[in-house]
Amino acid sequence: MKNWKPIFIENSKIPVWLSYLAPINIGAITLFFLVFSRGEISEETKRHETIHFQQMLETFLIGFIILYYWDYVRGYFKYCKNGKAAYYSIRAEQEAYHKASLPTYLKERKRWRWIWDYKV
Repeated sequence: MKNWKPIFIENSKIPVWLSYLAPINIGAITLFFLVFSRGEISEETKRHETIHFQQMLETFLIGFIILYYWDYVRGYFKYCKNGKAAYYSIRAEQEAYHKASLPTYLKERKRWRWIWDYKV
């Protein structure tokens, strides 16, 4: 499972539509094994979204959804109802943003570490 990758779908309208509901402008989004992107996907964005895919595998998707929204709600109140700050405080996003620029990270990545290494 560690070497599994999602399926990338470029030039999709899904991130555009979901941006109307989100506190940020979505460029790409992972929906379990599919990654939808507004345009062509850079290698760094592919790593970012693959990190999310691996997080979903680790937590059996439902756990990911629960943790993701729990972290968002905690961050939302911690940062005085600032949706953008709450989004960047989510543990899953912290790992993906901090590690996506490292080309070998997916091979070296330790399972479950993101849950304890990052805090809201």
